[in-house]
Amino acid sequence: MKQTLDTSLYGLPFSTDEFNGMPYRPLGQAGLRTSVIGLGTWKFGYPETGDQSRVDEVAAMAILDRAHELGVTFWDTANRYNASSGNSERVIGRWLAENPDKRRDIVLATKLTGLMDGRTPNHCGLSRQNIKDSVYASLERLGIDKIDLLYFHRPDHRVSAEESILAVDDLIRQDLVRYFAVSNFSVSELEHYQSTEHHIGPSLRAKVCAVQNSYNLLDGETPEHQGVLRYCADHRLSMIAWSPLAEGLLTSRYLQPGKVGHGDRLYDQDNHRYRDEGVLRKLSGLDAIARKKDVSLVQLVLAYLLTLPGMGPVIPAASSLYQLEENAAASKLDLSADDRAQIESVFA
Repeated sequence: MKQTLDTSLYGLPFSTDEFNGMPYRPLGQAGLRTSVIGLGTWKFGYPETGDQSRVDEVAAMAILDRAHELGVTFWDTANRYNASSGNSERVIGRWLAENPDKRRDIVLATKLTGLMDGRTPNHCGLSRQNIKDSVYASLERLGIDKIDLLYFHRPDHRVSAEESILAVDDLIRQDLVRYFAVSNFSVSELEHYQSTEHHIGPSLRAKVCAVQNSYNLLDGETPEHQGVLRYCADHRLSMIAWSPLAEGLLTSRYLQPGKVGHGDRLYDQDNHRYRDEGVLRKLSGLDAIARKKDVSLVQLVLAYLLTLPGMGPVIPAASSLYQLEENAAASKLDLSADDRAQIESVFA
């Protein structure tokens, strides 16, 4: 019987570096490529259950639909998001179940390390047992048969790096995990892991290809993780910036502190950093540059991060379609050397 083909696929080029207009870039030395603008899903869940999420399933499904349309296909979650409920993974799993034909378009990343799926000491950490059990549980919540990118959410110095890495290697050989990365690691911790990789030998498949750490234009790297971006550039790893908008501070909503109130994240967290005169001066300076280029502050900030050596994708969260679309538009913004110099002068 002849198969009916999708004629929209006729005449496709042999290869591509984009999807739906969104550019992709390699993840470290791995063959995997990701959209330069990703989507952080830590806000997704079921608020009615008290899981402390901020985006319910209906809104999340609409955001995920639009993300695919925009080519924002690198989706980041973790098993512990939203009060260790696993609900961020469940929401994504619901979308994948309803869109099975789009599963391969998505590069799905999740994390493990912290206490989850139980209360004993064996329900946390980077032991072989917890790594495998955590992956099995995440696969069940997500309703999929493999995780594209698995992170260690943070280091565990109680367990040898060799035990942890070899556990992931087993999962890769079983095709339950495709690629491996770490999060909230320092330079010394990365050096130790890469030294362990070398010690295990060339047959190892579980090699770190990326590091997800906090990075934003106001603060740069956290004190304990100084130098990681440079390490990534020097060792052909990718930095993946979480909270690239500094918990929303690098958005126009905080340019007028007097209008900030309930519903604004920093206000609700009783974080008054947005009232700091030095911060406001920098925000105003960046906003002035953005206005001259006829782009938003968000787009300017994200586009600048993407120019940094060692930087891979950035993964801002989105709680509305507007935020998602604004984030995605940053991928289209080309910054000249003069633009970058003006941005850097704000912090001089």
